[in-house]
Amino acid sequence: MQQLPLRIGPAPAPSFDNFLVGANAAAVAALREAGAAVMPIYLWGPAGCGKSHLLRARLQAESARGGARPAAFGPARPAPWRWEEGCTLVAIDGCESLDAAQQHAAFALFVEAAGAGVPVISAGRLPPVDLPVREDLRTRLGWGPVFQLRPIDEAEAAAVLRSEAARRGIALGDEVIGYLMTHFARDLGSLMALLDALDEFALARQRAVTVPLLRQMLAERVLPESAA
Repeated sequence: MQQLPLRIGPAPAPSFDNFLVGANAAAVAALREAGAAVMPIYLWGPAGCGKSHLLRARLQAESARGGARPAAFGPARPAPWRWEEGCTLVAIDGCESLDAAQQHAAFALFVEAAGAGVPVISAGRLPPVDLPVREDLRTRLGWGPVFQLRPIDEAEAAAVLRSEAARRGIALGDEVIGYLMTHFARDLGSLMALLDALDEFALARQRAVTVPLLRQMLAERVLPESAA
């Protein structure tokens, strides 16, 4: 059965605390310490594996430091990208989708960041060697540690759902979890957003979370991406 992408409600703000580490402990540890070294860090993997979550978690942690000034860039932000004095961290997401002007801007940011002793963290769906970008940028992206992120498996996803549901006082039965695992994408952001919606929907109707309730919620509030 085809999995449906989730299109309801905002997901919780990405942080290191709400990221399921799984097989990605080395990548998470490197990002947590990203401010301690100038060496760039690059993450790659398929959609939903947590690349953007981890970049945003690092940006959030950096913003929480007094006087820190992180900067984020990606395909949705048109070039030119300006280097600002006092910047303490640069994040570049979606590297596989950067256009020519953005690639030029990204390389310039790498140069400025290196001169200022500022770390650069970046991510894409492909490893640096396979990115469709100019050669000098490809070299910079792969200059430091490169981590392939591994998506969570079904057992890990189910465990996270069960644990978070229990924390909220929701009884999430095996039938509900099995339905979610069969019908929806299993990346952590989607699952947490779905749990948020389920919690709100069940509370509003004073009903337990069951498969019929889930189907009712989807019928009333959610459309597959192709129908949106």
